[in-house]
Amino acid sequence: MRLMISFAALFLSVALLQLSNGGLGPLDALSGVALGFTRGQIGLLGSAHFVGFFIGCWWAPRLMGSVGHSRAFAAFTASGAIGLIAHVLVHDPYAWALMRVAAGICVAGCYTVIEAWLQDKVTNDIRGRTMSIYRLVDMGASLMAQLIIGVLEPADYVSYNLLALTCCAALLPLTLTRTRQPETPDAPRLRPALAIECSPLAAAGVVVAGLSSAAFRMIGPLYGQEVGLRPDQIGYFLAAFVLGGALAQYPVGWLADKFDRRLVLIWLSVAAILSCGTTVMLADTGTTGVLLTAGFFGLTTFPIYSVSAAHAHDFAESHERIELSAALMFLFALGAIASPLLASRLIDWTGPSALFVMIAVGHVVLVVFGLVRMRARPTQEHRTPYVYAPRTSFLIGRLLKNSRDGG
Repeated sequence: MRLMISFAALFLSVALLQLSNGGLGPLDALSGVALGFTRGQIGLLGSAHFVGFFIGCWWAPRLMGSVGHSRAFAAFTASGAIGLIAHVLVHDPYAWALMRVAAGICVAGCYTVIEAWLQDKVTNDIRGRTMSIYRLVDMGASLMAQLIIGVLEPADYVSYNLLALTCCAALLPLTLTRTRQPETPDAPRLRPALAIECSPLAAAGVVVAGLSSAAFRMIGPLYGQEVGLRPDQIGYFLAAFVLGGALAQYPVGWLADKFDRRLVLIWLSVAAILSCGTTVMLADTGTTGVLLTAGFFGLTTFPIYSVSAAHAHDFAESHERIELSAALMFLFALGAIASPLLASRLIDWTGPSALFVMIAVGHVVLVVFGLVRMRARPTQEHRTPYVYAPRTSFLIGRLLKNSRDGG
């Protein structure tokens, strides 16, 4: 119990970090509209965030080795706070894109530090409980971050400073903890080809998951405005997506452990195509209809990353799990970098429904590829347990390794 209490500082830092940076994406989208940015420029902001995320994932273990965990966390938090405050100094989309890179570096770097700390301190006796609380805190804070959009005025000095203050507050619990800093873990080698070698279908699945999630989170506010939602309703719209994804985790996990994971992945994608079509068709049915379709969309698309990751780990050896997790997250980041910019361009050309048409096309490709792969080789008889895999840092694989090995 004492050890679990000592993790409270880490979990509080996670919550504050998620509140500040989780609210930045939708606020930037709404602020960009208010300032007259083009949709393509707003899409660039979303893509820039994931460029920063990848840089932070790669750089964080190396910086921890140079200056230690607390100083690295402070440096990454400062990067995020500077990016947030600088938004009100210059209203230029390309300058904001650089600020979003800084925010992405902050998120990935801080999560890497926190997960390295957890990995060093957690014991097998409490690993399951610790990870459950960690996921709950992360998901709950993400949900709250979408809801605060309703009270933040777009392109407003106070809004960005409130987020910056929250980001700075994330420094206090971790840097003031009396717990001894852990040893710095080795950075996992980044071998994207490992994911393709283990499972081409899983590799495709995480790319499509990145395409779906990033496009919705970053461009969803533009869609919400186009269909007549107020800023507070856009917060509910994004929160419905997160809530739908959270509710899907247990039943999808049960299905993925009971049936062929390729079939589960294919049927999830079929359901995602249906949810995209439903969202477009019910866009004019009022706020309730739009919120329900957002929840349905989250229900069908959110678990795809975890199912794909579980399928890839079925074909991996125990010593490959950490590098495989990093490879899957790298592929997710590739899809997430490309999709906001592509979606915003498509909306410019054909209208708001293009967001969901693009996502549906990605899932059609995944369904077809899944059927092809089912003919290529049989599934594994011995499978790893399904694990909800947060997309937080390249080190998350260390925390989940024992769970995947059944330990």
